Amino acid sequence: MITLEDVRKAARLIEETVIRTPLVRSPTFSRMVEAEVYLKLECLQMGGSFKVRGATYKVLSRRGDIGPAGVVAASAGNHAQGVALAAKAAGLPATIVMPVWASIGKQEATRGYGAEVILAGESLAESISVAQDMAEEGGRTFIHPYDDEEIITGQATIGLEILEDLPDPDVVIVPIGGGGLIGGIASAIKAIRPETRVVGVQAAACPSALMALREGKRACVDAEKSIADGITVKQVGETNFPIIREKVDDIVLVEEEEIASAVLALLERKKLLAEGAGAVPLAALLNSKVKVPKGGKVVLVISGGNLDPPLLERVIRQGLMKNGRIMRFSACIQDVPGSLARLLDLIAKEGGNVLSIHHARGGKDLSLFASRVDLEVETRSFDQIEEIKEALKAAGYEIRVRR
Repeated sequence: MITLEDVRKAARLIEETVIRTPLVRSPTFSRMVEAEVYLKLECLQMGGSFKVRGATYKVLSRRGDIGPAGVVAASAGNHAQGVALAAKAAGLPATIVMPVWASIGKQEATRGYGAEVILAGESLAESISVAQDMAEEGGRTFIHPYDDEEIITGQATIGLEILEDLPDPDVVIVPIGGGGLIGGIASAIKAIRPETRVVGVQAAACPSALMALREGKRACVDAEKSIADGITVKQVGETNFPIIREKVDDIVLVEEEEIASAVLALLERKKLLAEGAGAVPLAALLNSKVKVPKGGKVVLVISGGNLDPPLLERVIRQGLMKNGRIMRFSACIQDVPGSLARLLDLIAKEGGNVLSIHHARGGKDLSLFASRVDLEVETRSFDQIEEIKEALKAAGYEIRVRR
């Protein structure tokens, strides 16, 4: 188990290298849940996530043991950038093995921090195996993304900062993947203020930590694709599991639509870009997955902000659909001048804003004298969607709503 002195030692060692991220109160989210909601903004950390904390402590604390070949790690994103930054700060070479499907943006960001990037492995597990072989054969020091005591201790400095800025939180909500982040934060929180509840959040697509707690042992689960790819880890870490079992009060699951809505809420309400994994604490809070006392103080650890632009576009769109902010439908209209204008005028009168339109003639289910219009309309709410549907129906249009 990690002691409070271990965490304080780590904080002193990394304080000149990593950013002390802000803890900010959100009036909007506080009103929504009738509690005092604070956000720990690790999305503003160097490299865009908390990962640089553990990597920096690992590298600096073991600096004398690391040879001239430097360090090697495996990651699809955040850990890669954290290790690259840590190695650069220590003046060491870094080699990062990334799965062949790793996004180009994250590859380039890792190279930009000075690391050599090698694409190898169809899965993160295969990439880790390649990196471990390179460590054994080439004299490099391997840095595991989460299953390592020094990595966990580095992440624990977040818990220390939270309590320095807010001494009496009732609940701290943390994402869980391999368990290094929550293991560290829970170790620090419980050592100083044991009455604070620490709650972990996983994507329902990959509930490995929850299954491990239920079964009393580490379980390897089948993972589905998730927009919270940073916490899609099939088996919680061996070093982390005993800490989670002893110090984490509860683990809850959130669905993909809930995560997308949370990403959108952070972007719209707080102007913060959070990746899916970073938004799961808010998803859990807004969907009543975590019990918070009325008027109580809750801290959400927004663990990272590295969301690729193509995925961001899809996440925003899904979040808008979930919140009734986009209506998609098809309508058949007469193929005569003015028909399309009348349809668009009706939508405008109901306050809808047409985002896209596709006008098609022909098709086995269409009359020779009709055409189909596919529309995407920006709306305020589900109530407005129903109002538009009723107005279209009253005007004689038969529509087919699409998701």
